[in-house]
Amino acid sequence: MSEPAPIAVSMGEPAGIGPDLILQLYANRAELALPPFIVFGSMAFLAARARRLGLSINFAQTTVAQAAAEFPVALPVAHIDGLVPDKPGDTSPLSGKVVIEAISRAVAETLAGKCRAIVTAPIHKAALYTAGFRYPGHTEFLAALCGNGGPAPRAVMMLAHEGFRVVPLTIHVPLRDVPGLITGRLIRDTAQIVEHDLRTRFGIDEPRIAVTGLNPHAGVIGAIGTEENDIIVPAVVAARARQLRVEGPFPSDTVFPRAIGGAFDGVVTMFHDQGQIALKLIGLGQGITLLAGFPVPIATPGHGTAFDIAGTGQAKVEGLAAAVSLVARMMR
Repeated sequence: MSEPAPIAVSMGEPAGIGPDLILQLYANRAELALPPFIVFGSMAFLAARARRLGLSINFAQTTVAQAAAEFPVALPVAHIDGLVPDKPGDTSPLSGKVVIEAISRAVAETLAGKCRAIVTAPIHKAALYTAGFRYPGHTEFLAALCGNGGPAPRAVMMLAHEGFRVVPLTIHVPLRDVPGLITGRLIRDTAQIVEHDLRTRFGIDEPRIAVTGLNPHAGVIGAIGTEENDIIVPAVVAARARQLRVEGPFPSDTVFPRAIGGAFDGVVTMFHDQGQIALKLIGLGQGITLLAGFPVPIATPGHGTAFDIAGTGQAKVEGLAAAVSLVARMMR
């Protein structure tokens, strides 16, 4: 029987903790019971970072097809050419190009069926902008890549920690623009995508989805803003007509404790920080960001690049390990 396809892991921002975590992940692969994965990035850089961390790791510059066979004895690397200096905390436009190429290659190999899922180590958007990056965020970039030259899938970002899952309706946009972007169709379509992924990738037969309000206390029947009555309530009614188990709008200060307690399988929030704050309060360092509605499972740790501890060995590997384990379970 042939080896299963590996998980594609992009190395992330070299100046941050992503490479540290990948190396620690491989060093503890047996204890963590991880499936085979292949790293897309600079092999010379990864070897230099391993020496800095005092980790004794064998590396194998290899193809995706050989990665699973190499994995027990060496960390498989799909090498990306480019100058990537090992300077923790010091970003570079040159290494930024390697980061962009690593993500692009990981997506291409997975869409071709050679890898079974994607995990991306944290990136630093400001650093990538100096290397020609032109997307609002990681999510939108991955959506464009998954479109493969055609229409990109809807960029739906799902934040997860154990059984708690949050989906922001609007993502990387200024807060002042949010009210104008909220539409009934956007709410209905997002709920449909979330319901589909909860069924097909999390094995939840009848997902229960909550929708938050936009305004304080969900508008108090129009006393504090009208978006709830005018847009959100009709959208929830329309979603329920599609046989989706959607409820709301709920005030965000009360719905999250209910979701954490198991009343809902997912919560759709109106804007980015409305859900991010809740997720990171309960799962800082261990939360995962997933992309719902995409053709393959894609995940990244919910934390950032943590430049201040890069290269020190202090970074905690639990978030990246959880992301790898989760995409493997989603494929099963």
